[in-house]
Amino acid sequence: MPQLTGYRRLFALPGTRAFTAGNLLARLPAGMFSVSAVVMIAGSRGSYALAGAVTATGLAATALTGPWLARLTDRHGQARTAVPATVVAVLGSLALLLCVRYGAPDWTLFAAYAATASTPNTGGMSRARWAHLLDGDTEALHTANSFEQAADELCFMLGPALAGFLCGTFFPEAGTLAGAVLLLTGILVFAAQRSTEPPPSPAPKSGPPLRVPGIPPLLAGFVATGAVFGSLEVVTLAYANAAGHRAAGGAVLALQAAGSCAAGLLYGRLRPATAPEHRLRWCLLAMTALMALPLLAATTLGSLPALAAALLLAGMATAPTMVTAMTLLQHRTPEGRLNEGMSLAVTGLLLGIACGSAAGGWTADHMSPTTGFTVPLAAAATALAMRGPGTGR
Repeated sequence: MPQLTGYRRLFALPGTRAFTAGNLLARLPAGMFSVSAVVMIAGSRGSYALAGAVTATGLAATALTGPWLARLTDRHGQARTAVPATVVAVLGSLALLLCVRYGAPDWTLFAAYAATASTPNTGGMSRARWAHLLDGDTEALHTANSFEQAADELCFMLGPALAGFLCGTFFPEAGTLAGAVLLLTGILVFAAQRSTEPPPSPAPKSGPPLRVPGIPPLLAGFVATGAVFGSLEVVTLAYANAAGHRAAGGAVLALQAAGSCAAGLLYGRLRPATAPEHRLRWCLLAMTALMALPLLAATTLGSLPALAAALLLAGMATAPTMVTAMTLLQHRTPEGRLNEGMSLAVTGLLLGIACGSAAGGWTADHMSPTTGFTVPLAAAATALAMRGPGTGR
């Protein structure tokens, strides 16, 4: 009987298909909630500024709450922590829906959406399960991390489209309602798979991951990579709007995510021949080089189809970079602290996305959308200048 390899080998392990299915259901709303909230609030209150402020508040609350929630997950187990946290997040989403629908004061929108910050880091919990199941198997863990990154890209590509369809076809609150149902259902399915859950560590033998040498610069690299994502999204939408193709902006961004998803799946089929520190330098170099393509397409060709092709190519470097950085973080995170380590990476990404969005938006407004494409290039170059975040050299 031939030996299974690659992705078939991963999903031949007992319980992996079930927890992956639940996790994907729970992860899809991550790309739905913010879009749904903006459509719902702006449509009801007539203010995109208010909608943006509410979603920004939720982003900040998530960055603050995530590491603390992940620490509880490491100590008490994924199922015992994720289910009650999800219930709080779902109640926050429903409260937001009711506040918008019945004209509650603006401050209630901020309070309700902040409650959704208790949403568990589903991608981090899934990666923690793979690390537990594949302990010591470097090649299989590389494949698992590649699959998880591709899943992230797929969910963030489908989530906004699904939210837009639901809100536009049925009623403005439909995206938020569907996201809440998917999140709760997915977490319940995920948490029910106890055989694959990492054992809790009530009294970790080591200190917080932030105190481990090599992890702080690695997290700084996640911030810089997040700035690439945040700035690229805002600048691309601004460029499409300036070109008179506002509706096409989302489709162009979807190509970037599609390129990253495809590259992540292909990258997972490769057998890593070198240490992750070495691979990360090459991935960052490729990301920096390819991030120059959107700038070149915007300045020299000046057409949206050319920009779309450039973004498709540029996206092919982001997934391998994230996969390798996550692998390195898993290697360096102390035993019993893996969920916390994964959550710190997400916090770094969220911080970078927020900073990148602000920088890209400012550049697009005060200079031009074309000039704005220098921001993701600069962010990628910053990560590269660190000589590969977390190399410790």
